[in-house]
Amino acid sequence: MKRRGILITLEGIDGTGKSTQHRLLVRHLRSEGYKVVSTREPGGTAVGERVRNILLASRTGELAPLAELALIYAARAQHLEEVVRPALARGEIVVSDRFNDASIAYQGYGRKLGVAAVRAFDRIVCGHTQADLTIVLDLDPRVALGRAQDREIRRNSTRGRFEAAGLEFHQRVRAGYLAIARREQRRVKVVKADRPVAEVQAEIREILNAFLTQHPKARGARNAGFAIR
Repeated sequence: MKRRGILITLEGIDGTGKSTQHRLLVRHLRSEGYKVVSTREPGGTAVGERVRNILLASRTGELAPLAELALIYAARAQHLEEVVRPALARGEIVVSDRFNDASIAYQGYGRKLGVAAVRAFDRIVCGHTQADLTIVLDLDPRVALGRAQDREIRRNSTRGRFEAAGLEFHQRVRAGYLAIARREQRRVKVVKADRPVAEVQAEIREILNAFLTQHPKARGARNAGFAIR
């Protein structure tokens, strides 16, 4: 399948405000006239949402790390087939709340499976479908966990499975994200999330505008008039 669109992903540990920033970014792109597909992982499809429910409902220690990774990549395979690749083939911008960097950070680093195990799944499932631009929202895990726990209290629910994994787990996940950012500096941009929502969103838009201006695919896409209403 010839790829003509652009895949933008937002990443970060739980409690960084990622979903809020994802929503604001999608709204901004649409206001600029782009045809945008807004999606998330795990999820994005009926099958993916069922897998998400399994993951979130499983108690800590109940699901083996490798089983967790396999479930996430099963959901990702369906997501790519139903949502991401068709949208890219249509020349649209896909903005996903998490993608495969999350597997490296959460399962590779957080669950200590190692990067090689995640890469093995990724080569089969994702192949050449990789993010063009990734924004990592970075926050001290202590602060992020506090935010996540406050969110669960507001929702009158118990702590989620990943929040319950504890501080050391989230420190490893954060280290994973920062390692990815150091290794892939052209694609991955780190944005400090310990600021007001509007300030964080402003920096994300600056990064996005620079990307759309400088990226050859984005320039060609704009010149060709794709994805513009």
